[in-house]
Amino acid sequence: MLLSVFIDSLGFGIIIPSMAPVIMELTGQPEPLAVKWNGYLMAVYALLQFFMAPIFGNISDRIGRRPVLLWSLAAFGIDFLLTGLARTMTWLFIGRAVAGVFGASYAAAGAYIGDMSNDENRARNFGFIGAAWGSGFTLGPVIGGFVAAHIDPRAPFFVAAGLAMANVIFGLFVLPESLPRERRRKFEWARANPFGAVKSLAHLPMVAGLLLAVFLYQVAHDSLPAVWMFYTQHKFGWGSAEVGMSLTFVGIMTVIVMGGLTGVVVPRIGERRAITFGFLLMTLGFLGYAFATQGWMLYVAMAIGSLGGIANPAVQTVMSRQAGPSAQGELQGAVASLNGIAAVISPLFMTQLFSYFSQPPVPVIFPGAPYLVSGVLVLLCVLVGARAVKPVAVR
Repeated sequence: MLLSVFIDSLGFGIIIPSMAPVIMELTGQPEPLAVKWNGYLMAVYALLQFFMAPIFGNISDRIGRRPVLLWSLAAFGIDFLLTGLARTMTWLFIGRAVAGVFGASYAAAGAYIGDMSNDENRARNFGFIGAAWGSGFTLGPVIGGFVAAHIDPRAPFFVAAGLAMANVIFGLFVLPESLPRERRRKFEWARANPFGAVKSLAHLPMVAGLLLAVFLYQVAHDSLPAVWMFYTQHKFGWGSAEVGMSLTFVGIMTVIVMGGLTGVVVPRIGERRAITFGFLLMTLGFLGYAFATQGWMLYVAMAIGSLGGIANPAVQTVMSRQAGPSAQGELQGAVASLNGIAAVISPLFMTQLFSYFSQPPVPVIFPGAPYLVSGVLVLLCVLVGARAVKPVAVR
């Protein structure tokens, strides 16, 4: 499972340095204007995820995780291929729509990990899946930046498509099913929609508040893929190679935090403190992005914000424990659905915010505005998480 997530994130990371050049090529617009198209593309994907993720999450509770994961990986392969071949923005939107309908890979992976975990190793295992994703990000942007710079800005999309399809083949022959038949449950349409899934889980102690924190965090987090390429190019003159290196640094930090620190720190200080301290560190990271005056300052902010990554496995641990063994897919579907609606709101709002504050006649030129707003949202997560999770004795 972890190797599959690694390959998936490797393909996703490869395309990131190329998105801005491709969008600017197809639209003929500079960064402050082209960034809006990236927001629209992300919103299409996220809106479809909002409606489809609970369906596939509940389907995975009925038929198992393996087929849902393989469908999702195949959809990403089609998306990457269409993006690489795109000659108009319409092609990009079609590719994003396909991935949005079937793209449930991370939710299925989260349910898979929930199936395999117990209370003793749950936080560590969710940390491992974050580390696998971060490892792909460590290599992906470097590969993508190199390929884009030395071959063609579109070449990384074909590399990513090949990786996605290779991952499908790998899964067909290697990946076992994690959900035994006796733990599967009947598919219910009342629970297989974004509102029904959240309602079904919201009665559980602590889950409702943490779902709100998940939503606020995701709105903040999605400012990064929506704006980062355009922000760094506009403010610091970064190209594909520099963007790729910055994402690789984030990937390295993610591996260190998720693969090492999470399994040590969370059991020692408890989920509640991990959530509080983690979100506080993320807040500092976003503020660092907003007010950085030189490119190297972004790396300091990335290091601080990445250390806050201990919050996410802690949140997943609490919710997974509350959901129980028969509703892991439903939980991950609800989380993916909230992430989806957040990813509709965030790119549209954050890209418009960046565009507005990056060019005259705005009273104050402040392209870091999206990250200032994101910092405030994550600070709210601190308050919500502290209120939702009851204090327990540190183990």
